[in-house]
Amino acid sequence: MSPSSTATPTSASTNIFENGNYTTTLTKVEQSICNRSNNASSPPRPLLICSPTEEGCFPVLLFLHGYLLSNSFYSQLLQHISSHGFIVVAPQLYTIAGPDTNEEIKATAEITNWLAQELGHLLPPHVEPNLAKLGLAGHSRGGKVAFALALNKSSPASLKFSALIGVDPVDGMDRGKQTPPPVLTYTPHSFNLDGIAVLVIGSGLGEVRRNPFFPPCAPKGVNHEDFYNECCKPAHYFVAKDYGHLDMLDDVTKGLRGKTTYCLCKNGEARGPMRRFVGGILVAFLRAYLEGDSRELVAIREGHDEMIPVELQRVEFQV
Repeated sequence: MSPSSTATPTSASTNIFENGNYTTTLTKVEQSICNRSNNASSPPRPLLICSPTEEGCFPVLLFLHGYLLSNSFYSQLLQHISSHGFIVVAPQLYTIAGPDTNEEIKATAEITNWLAQELGHLLPPHVEPNLAKLGLAGHSRGGKVAFALALNKSSPASLKFSALIGVDPVDGMDRGKQTPPPVLTYTPHSFNLDGIAVLVIGSGLGEVRRNPFFPPCAPKGVNHEDFYNECCKPAHYFVAKDYGHLDMLDDVTKGLRGKTTYCLCKNGEARGPMRRFVGGILVAFLRAYLEGDSRELVAIREGHDEMIPVELQRVEFQV
């Protein structure tokens, strides 16, 4: 375990679309290392853990990366969320993956079970995880995995999730076809999530081709719209108009994989606004359904929050 970076808010602003008031630390935990100094056993997969450094007991969010992406590509988003008082755990589920997501679902269940025993050993001094307030989020294919785990499509998790977030979720990766195990049923309100609150975030450009050689990154028929249509209340749905499927990633993503994030999907003019929107709406949603404070979420869905950094194409909700 080694601290890799920190993020400190530049002001005391409570604007959820900017960094919050907590200083955060971003820590990489390797799968193969058993840290004997703090009695933590090796996690089922490599992890990034982003946590406030100030003393406190904080809700936890498990965040799953998108198809063939690195968890490190979300560092700025993780720090944004954590700076508002959340512990965010982002596993690296695989390096190379085929169409079948069963192994990713199983790995996420194993990580969830591991959190209950080991997460507290890997946090800064006097920082405690509140696993009674647990959220599950995923981007793109990670969104599918998150929904599949919540729907018990594969291995069940021992902890109970109270909030589920799909960040431009996609149930498939080839020309709008679902990949196994299928999640979407195309029957409205068919998801049996046992009352888990759901947030679905969509990108307006995700279903648009960047060039004629590749399909859209979030094709119609397997994207955010279809996921929301199958949700039961409570559920919220927001679509950012002029931003693409990968616009919530870090401003700079390095390496060969990092370079491909700029050329495979239709993108907006900059990543910053979409990333700040995703971070802010996640914070508002988690505060509403993990902490019982819905003021910010209600203001956003009713159009009263003037700090939103993107234009919203669609806003729908069931409460």
